Amino acid sequence: MRKFISVMLLPVVLIFWAVRVEAQSKVVVFQSDFGLKDGAVSEMKGVAMGVSPDLKLFDLTHEIPAYNIWEASYRLRQTVPYWPSGTVFVSVVDPGVGTDRKSVVLRTRTGQFIVTPDNGTLTLVAEALGIGEIREINEAVNRRRDSQKSYTFHGRDVYAYTAARLAAGAITFEEVGPLLAKQEVVSIPYQKAELNGKVIRGTIPVLDVQYGNIWTNIPDDLFKQLHVAFGELMSVKIFHNGQMVYQGDMPYSATFGAVAVGKPLVYLNSLLQLSFALNQGSFAEVNKIASGNEWSVEVTKK
Repeated sequence: MRKFISVMLLPVVLIFWAVRVEAQSKVVVFQSDFGLKDGAVSEMKGVAMGVSPDLKLFDLTHEIPAYNIWEASYRLRQTVPYWPSGTVFVSVVDPGVGTDRKSVVLRTRTGQFIVTPDNGTLTLVAEALGIGEIREINEAVNRRRDSQKSYTFHGRDVYAYTAARLAAGAITFEEVGPLLAKQEVVSIPYQKAELNGKVIRGTIPVLDVQYGNIWTNIPDDLFKQLHVAFGELMSVKIFHNGQMVYQGDMPYSATFGAVAVGKPLVYLNSLLQLSFALNQGSFAEVNKIASGNEWSVEVTKK
């Protein structure tokens, strides 16, 4: 009888263990708007290593423009899907640090964890990967020891510490803190990619900053519904807060070299999203285009 009970309990034990180890990848990936001019990033990593020297620490980026929550949201959307289930991300773009905004950990439906202020940073990754669960960090237990007098560096004292404990298996996801309703996640409004008749609308979530190319959120499967062949002209309009700031025609091209140097083109970027560029030039600089939820585009086939 005892042997029978042990066999019956085995699947339950295995399920419990699988749940417990889902965050124990020992991998933490950091993102912030801190830059690398001072010791802030190193402080966060030091706290993480203090939790467990076995952790593997990586950087997503620390060059998010200061206070730019939208870009932090985009970089998570761009990067998180390429990391394995169990990876723990720390994203700190926190202009409201010390206020009543919540500190949370989101588990995506694909199994990654994101430790961040709930200030809109989760907008795009929550949409793309889905919300498995989201929990508010209980700072009574998940905060660096003797750090209560510090109100302005939650990235070090709360987020890096909690992320490290989660990644190292010192706590389970359930031990992060109380469960929150999924609909409570703060979301930044923006123009979703949509096809209306022969017009595709979208937003400019980010620039290809090294080269000044314009990246949109319009995916290739939506664009293909216009049935555009390489070389055919596209009409492109760009708006800022609803005001048109650019209008032009350019060919849909597979490569930058398909047009002359300095000429514009429409292409699919490495994420297979519709983009605009100047061959060997900065479309953004020449046309004074930026990115964010207040920037939108309209594209039609000529």
